[in-house]
Amino acid sequence: MDLRKLFLYILIASVATCALLGIGVLLFGEFGEFESKVLATTFTITCTSILGLACGAYYEAKGARNLPFSGIALSIVAGIMVIGVIWFHERTGDIYAKSTVTATMLAATCGLLSLISLADLDRKFIWSRNLAFAASIVLDGILLWLLWFQPDGDSDIVTRTIGVLSIIIASITVVTPVFHKLSTGETNAAKIDAEIAKLRDRIAVLEAKKIELKSTADSNAD
Repeated sequence: MDLRKLFLYILIASVATCALLGIGVLLFGEFGEFESKVLATTFTITCTSILGLACGAYYEAKGARNLPFSGIALSIVAGIMVIGVIWFHERTGDIYAKSTVTATMLAATCGLLSLISLADLDRKFIWSRNLAFAASIVLDGILLWLLWFQPDGDSDIVTRTIGVLSIIIASITVVTPVFHKLSTGETNAAKIDAEIAKLRDRIAVLEAKKIELKSTADSNAD
């Protein structure tokens, strides 16, 4: 299954829906609670598809599974929960709201790290990716701790730590494309073996499709 195409189609459909709703409001001048909820729902689907597209791109390009699949699952869960808040906010409680924020935060982190991981970096630049992962994990841990346990008092150290980690993540996100451009494309035995394995998997898929097509053609001929 091509995850990028799936989320790309969802993105196109949600953006088209938002555009049509906006045009309808401008032409007819009516924008009530129902229209607001529909617009918010389509916007949520758009954001969900963007996060899923980022994770799907990492899966398709690099063959990784844990991070992109976790990101896709969290994006879908977060999208569904946000839509639940939009339509049934009067019935949702504090636990539901915190769970929604948690899923959304983790989905966004997975999407960002998937995009960063798409870059092909030389060994001298790998530290930036590792730092981004570490900073993101620590930042999410702090924010989730504050969200769920709501400790008394405002700690200046915690606030400063959040600021420092946010700056680190933002800086690495900006410079990663530069590091990707500066990388010379180092090759080693591990990379070659990984590429060979990907090619073998691709060949196996094509062989299976060929057999399926041949079987279908023989069945039609009979």
